[in-house]
Amino acid sequence: MIRRPRRLRVTKQIRDLVHETSIDKTDLIYPMFIIDGETEDIPSMPNIKRYSLTDLPSALDEVVSAGVGAVLYFGIPKTKDEFGSEAYNEFGIVQRAIRLTKELYPNLIVIADICLCEYTSHGHCGVIEHDCIVNDKTLPLLAKASVACAKAGADIVAPSDMMDGRVGAIRQALDENRFENVLIMAYSVKYSSSFYGPFRDAADSAPSFGDRKSYQMDFRNKKEAIIETQLDIDEGADIIMVKPGMPYLDIAKTVSDTFSVPLAIYHVSGEYSMIKAAAQNGWIDEKSIVLESLTAMKRAGAKMLITYYAVEAAKWLEEN
Repeated sequence: MIRRPRRLRVTKQIRDLVHETSIDKTDLIYPMFIIDGETEDIPSMPNIKRYSLTDLPSALDEVVSAGVGAVLYFGIPKTKDEFGSEAYNEFGIVQRAIRLTKELYPNLIVIADICLCEYTSHGHCGVIEHDCIVNDKTLPLLAKASVACAKAGADIVAPSDMMDGRVGAIRQALDENRFENVLIMAYSVKYSSSFYGPFRDAADSAPSFGDRKSYQMDFRNKKEAIIETQLDIDEGADIIMVKPGMPYLDIAKTVSDTFSVPLAIYHVSGEYSMIKAAAQNGWIDEKSIVLESLTAMKRAGAKMLITYYAVEAAKWLEEN
């Protein structure tokens, strides 16, 4: 007897009946840049903007009407200093954006990225002494930023700095300030990647010297991902993350198979910009490529997908 697996693929209706992996609009998280100034286009990320507080409401209208249930905020302040003090200013740009968002859409999940790189004059993610990033002096500042965002109404704080011990420091600070119900989405597995290039344009966060290889992970390593994730879970992470997305699906699969904590995958700026550029040149079908890419991340074990295509993908899913 000839085995005929093709029988399960013979029509779209049969394929839909037996398919294993699906994306839902509720899986999507939309990263947004909030600027203390005027709304600006981001040349290296077509269709993505830095939104002013004035223009944020109309942008959120589109997010909510598309059915996307969560946003992830990054702030671009007017002034920067050596210690990134605007990150933990209770009236900083992200904190004001969180308050505004919760006034307009109380049920929209607001995630605050917690890092210093957008706020420091040197562009690094921590305190600098003698051209070195000082881990332990950075932790209290990240904790202060997390509390400031929680006070503003953030549902989730997401430390992306990759300092050792930051999840524990943040959890302790949140609990001491009676924000025990605020979740921590840890950037547990964040590689030092060239795929972040457009983001650094968008967030104005390129380091003024050196690079981030002493604190972000070496992309040649896999076992290290397990160590980093276990530490974050032990310190109190509620959600874990692998970043970037498509080039690291082996890592995502390993992390998903090892841990039962919900996993997010960040489909990062470089991935977005490459797809967008190829689509604008007519080389690929944008909708098909995006949905295939996001499905691959779900197949690898992601429960949620952080992507600059969130709004467009939600609309495409509705069409399907």
